Amino acid sequence: MTTAPASSPATTREAYNQAVDAALTACAAYYGDGDTKLDDFTYDTLVHHIAAYERAHPEHIRPDSPTGKVGGGAAPSGDVPHTVPMLSLDNVYSADELRKWSVSLTRRLGGPLHGGYAVELKLDGQAVAARYRNGRLVQLLTRGSGTHGEDISAAIGSIVGLPEQLALEATVEIRGEALLTREQFEKANEQRKAHGDKPFSNPRNGTAGTLRGAASRAYVIETTFFAYGVVGLDGEEFGVPGDTHEAVMARVAEAGVQTTAVSEAGLLVCTILEDVQARIEEITALRPELPFGIDGVVVKANDFAEQEAAGFATRHPHWATAYKLPSVERQTKLLDVEWNVGRTGIIAPTAVLEAVEVDGSIVRKATLHNPTFIRDSGMMIGDVVTVWKAGDIIPRIEAPVVDARTGTETPVVFPEACPTCGGGIDTSGERWECADGTGGGCGLLAALRYAVGRDQLDIDGLGATFIEALVEDGAVADVADLFTLTRPQLVKATRSEKRADTLLERIAAAKDKPLNRVFCALGIVRTGRTLSRQIARHFGTMDAIRAADAEALAAVPKLPGANAPKIAAHIAQMGPVIDKLAAAGVTMTEPGGAPTDGGDEPAAKPLAGQVVVVTGGMNGPLAGRNRAEMNELIENAGGTSSSSVSRKTTLLVAGDGAGSKLAKAQQLGTTVLGEQEFADLLGDHLS
Repeated sequence: MTTAPASSPATTREAYNQAVDAALTACAAYYGDGDTKLDDFTYDTLVHHIAAYERAHPEHIRPDSPTGKVGGGAAPSGDVPHTVPMLSLDNVYSADELRKWSVSLTRRLGGPLHGGYAVELKLDGQAVAARYRNGRLVQLLTRGSGTHGEDISAAIGSIVGLPEQLALEATVEIRGEALLTREQFEKANEQRKAHGDKPFSNPRNGTAGTLRGAASRAYVIETTFFAYGVVGLDGEEFGVPGDTHEAVMARVAEAGVQTTAVSEAGLLVCTILEDVQARIEEITALRPELPFGIDGVVVKANDFAEQEAAGFATRHPHWATAYKLPSVERQTKLLDVEWNVGRTGIIAPTAVLEAVEVDGSIVRKATLHNPTFIRDSGMMIGDVVTVWKAGDIIPRIEAPVVDARTGTETPVVFPEACPTCGGGIDTSGERWECADGTGGGCGLLAALRYAVGRDQLDIDGLGATFIEALVEDGAVADVADLFTLTRPQLVKATRSEKRADTLLERIAAAKDKPLNRVFCALGIVRTGRTLSRQIARHFGTMDAIRAADAEALAAVPKLPGANAPKIAAHIAQMGPVIDKLAAAGVTMTEPGGAPTDGGDEPAAKPLAGQVVVVTGGMNGPLAGRNRAEMNELIENAGGTSSSSVSRKTTLLVAGDGAGSKLAKAQQLGTTVLGEQEFADLLGDHLS
């Protein structure tokens, strides 16, 4: 987006009309393709001036004024809190993983599931919470962060299956999925073209754009709603009687709301897991015939008492899971190959594709791994290639379809100089690198985005757009500059005083991250999260790391000796940046690392000498920690983390869904601890 000058107060009717027109144009662009010429701050200022004029001249208020609509065509200032968190579902990808989830569920219940499994579609759209008071629909919210959602009430009246008045005087929140059916998607794009708007690229994104942009459009786009849950509202009970999911959904349907039960796949309650798997296979076969997109099948405990007994994890309920369906493969044409420099100077190839829809989204680019892959596969420009989405997220290309060649294909052109700085390329490894990629600005934006990530400095909210603005403004030239940012610089970059203040707090908190996080944020070549922890733990202080030569670095566990010279050279090159970090007050020591003056000896730590593997989901005192954080915890307590069970493994920590690793550990006679037992063993190290 470009920044427009802040608008002036509207003092005349002509100025007011111009302001409303400008705001509506910005809204239409923002909620259409996102290509608005107004940043958030300028838009908010414009609407403020419109509201001020309307207070002074109510007789001039236009019916299409953004101030007269819920949301005003923009996300409301301050998200709306959910009465009950809208959690997402954990995923399983196979019959074996589904069985493990079922075993975990029965373990939590202390016995078999008596109420059965409710099986229904996992719809591919936008999660919506519909709030009814005394039977009348008064507010719509998106899932948002799970604890807070965006008000999209302007879409009330445009969603098929979600009536404005229930046939039941209840105060209740009905949750479900809004989506564009294929027919609605085609009609929506016809409407958008007729009004000069860009067509949606796919139904999933089109649904979000439709709901969020309802307040700013001069025409109505219909979506479709399917309910899948109910929660209380305003402190009242459900308001919809029933002891099971199936019964409550039946009552919701009787009240006039469309549920997943009326979809082509229906809502089926299965007594045993074998029947659940059979139903999943039936739905998989039915998938191409459905009038809308799905990305899986939801399986949940049908009985509410059993749901309550099973409880919740941090981000998902234990009593439900989503069985993700296999990725959809498509073939398309390779049009070109782009070469981009990553955070550590790696020159990565990206495939430019003839646009193709893969599992509900339009794919135009995909990863090509590395130059060796291109050469070994014999890939050429113009080839027909098979595209798939690894984990339904990152599009990848596996190989060209050689039999489809026509003779017009041309070789892929490999770069002879760094695409960013024009310097030399180190082609000695499987992955090519800019010969000067660790300095001179190559990969700076990627390096900064990596540095602020959750597993590094964890500066949440400092996204790519803000980082680019700070770099373009000259405020940030390396990771250390993040810690000297001023409030005016952040206000200018984010166009928000509130965002700036929040980021200042998070940047200050990042100063207290342990050495392994800080070292990882430097983006040293041939290192990542695991090796950064090993290096920090081995040396204990940043000074000791800087003093280490290649031979000393080669002694670090898990560090390949062949990589030590490059790592040492990069650390030396980053000396000025490290000095700036230290001067800014950033932590330069590792808790539990090599003993410094007065430090504890490693042998005094609870996991000294232990090789620890963690499997399954963590709960209780360990809840909320991802695998990288668990490994960090283990190593700070003196242990060695590992990802696989072997004869060297001395301890296995088994959480929810522990499967093959637990079986192997038991076979080898490895000590197995539950989550609480492991937390008790760690003692003070847990905090």
